[in-house]
Amino acid sequence: MDEKIERRPPEEPDFTSAEIGAIAHLYRGEVYRSTIWRTRLDATTNWAVATLGIALSVTFSSPDASPLPLLLVGLLCVVFLVFEARRYRYFNVWRARARWLEKHFYAPLLRHGSRDPVLTNWPETLADDYVAPRHHITVQRAIGRRLRRNYVWIFGIQAMAYYGKILIHPTPIESLDQLWSRAAVGPVSGEIVIFCGLFFNLGWIAFAVWHLRGDMLRHRDGDKTSAMG
Repeated sequence: MDEKIERRPPEEPDFTSAEIGAIAHLYRGEVYRSTIWRTRLDATTNWAVATLGIALSVTFSSPDASPLPLLLVGLLCVVFLVFEARRYRYFNVWRARARWLEKHFYAPLLRHGSRDPVLTNWPETLADDYVAPRHHITVQRAIGRRLRRNYVWIFGIQAMAYYGKILIHPTPIESLDQLWSRAAVGPVSGEIVIFCGLFFNLGWIAFAVWHLRGDMLRHRDGDKTSAMG
C-alpha cells in the first residue's frame, strides 16, 4: 500500500507571552536607536543649510561682493553629504529592523494571525542580522537617498544663487564676454568655471536618478525577497 506524503508549508513560529514581551521591548529599543540617529541626520542637514545661508548673506551683502563663497559652499556641502550618508547607513540598520518587526510581527498580529505565506522565516533573518550585524545599503545608495531627500534642493539653491549673482551684480549682464569675466576665479577662466559648475550639478542629478531607479527596482521586488534595508 502506497503511503501518501503530505507536504505542509512552513509554519509561523508560535511565541510565548514572555517572548512577545521581549520582542516588544526589542522593538522599542530599535525605534529609540533609529530616532537618535535620525536627529544626527537632521544635524548634518542643518550644518549644510546654515553654511549656505552664510554664503548667501556674504555674497549678496553688496553688489561688488564676490560670488566665490557660493562656489566654496558647494564643495563644503559635498563633505556634509558624505558625512550624512555615513550616518544614514547606521540609521538604516535600526530603521530596517524596526520596519521588519512591524511588517512581519505586528501587522499579522493585528490581522488576527493572517500571515504572509511568502516569507515564513523572518525570525531567522532578523536573528542573523543580530548575530552578524552589517550595513544594509552601500555608501553610494545612501548618498543617492540623502541627495534626493535634501541635498538636491541645497545644490539647486546654491546654483541659482550663483548664476543669479553673476547675472545681475554689480550691473545686469550685457554680453557673453562679461559673463565669462565675472565667472573667472583667479587664473581659472570663466568658461572653465561655468563648465565645471554645470558638470557638478548635472552629475549629481544623474547620480540621484540612477540610484532612484535602483531603489525602485528593489522595492518592486520587496515582497519576493527576505532582504532588509
